[in-house]
Amino acid sequence: MIDPSESFGDMIEHALHILPVALALVLPVVAVGTALLYWVRRGSLSTTMTVLVLVPIVAMLTGVLGVSGFMFNATLTTMSLVCLLVMVVTLPVALLLGHAIARRSVWEREARERERAAEASRRELVAWISHDLRTPLAGIRAMAEALADGVVSSPGEVAGYATRIGGETRRLSGMVDDLFELSRITAGALQLTMSQVALREVVSDVLAAQVPVAQRKRVLVRAEAPTAPIVLGSDPELARVVGNLVSNAIRHTPPNGTVAVQLAIDGHDAILAVDDACGGIPDAELGRVFEVAFRGSAARTPSPAGEEQAGGGLGLAIAKGLVEAHKGRINAHNHGPGCRFEVRIPLAAV
Repeated sequence: MIDPSESFGDMIEHALHILPVALALVLPVVAVGTALLYWVRRGSLSTTMTVLVLVPIVAMLTGVLGVSGFMFNATLTTMSLVCLLVMVVTLPVALLLGHAIARRSVWEREARERERAAEASRRELVAWISHDLRTPLAGIRAMAEALADGVVSSPGEVAGYATRIGGETRRLSGMVDDLFELSRITAGALQLTMSQVALREVVSDVLAAQVPVAQRKRVLVRAEAPTAPIVLGSDPELARVVGNLVSNAIRHTPPNGTVAVQLAIDGHDAILAVDDACGGIPDAELGRVFEVAFRGSAARTPSPAGEEQAGGGLGLAIAKGLVEAHKGRINAHNHGPGCRFEVRIPLAAV
């Protein structure tokens, strides 16, 4: 023990005398703690924080007990109790801090992974759209130059070129609309004007517009709506969901095939099911059909020569975003000669 009457020099001399003993006692504890930290480095962050807190406290307590010769007087007892109190207080704090840091680390890692996936999706989208834009633009440019140079002069040929230019222009306009809609969805800027919507009327209007397209491709469109579900939603956006699903089904159904649209009610949900005859989707691709710009493999029935080419691969992604904006769900699975896209939207409260 240090005598209070000792001078400052005596205190320094005493400290230098006990320093080698303290180091001899503390260093092994620190070495063991370091080895323990190395051993648990791949474990949970809470365990690492606990070891990190315990090592200096145990090292200090060991040094104090060793230097005092384990003479438990009032001063030593007080210091030991203080060390134990510090340990009791800091351990829960270390555990809470470890959990918080671990959660934040996991969140940051997941955020980085989502950002990398989103960036890869954006690059893929740009590549797809760039390719799809070049094709109709090249055709429009070639036909416009032919008309300007007088390569075609008969009224029939001029009318044919004009019709084809109009078709390519409509295709480009549709792609631009899809990009605008998708940008609103991904940016969270989609604002829906919600009201009670008769889903059967939406399906009827969409099919009236899609049947001529199906007839040109010799595809039969069949609708079954034994019930008339009323949902809370936005009429234009719901029409776009139905239109995207039906047009996608028609596009991937071969001539003389059938596209079936069905409405039903299941509990508190309205169900819209669209069946095609695409030949099925490989199981490895089913989880990706709603990704931006994903078009699948050759297992999907390709469009015959001369038919309307596939779009920019945005229709299903837009449909998914709009369905989720209505607090609904959409999924796809193989069914019969093709696949079924099923939408569930909560019914309106009556």
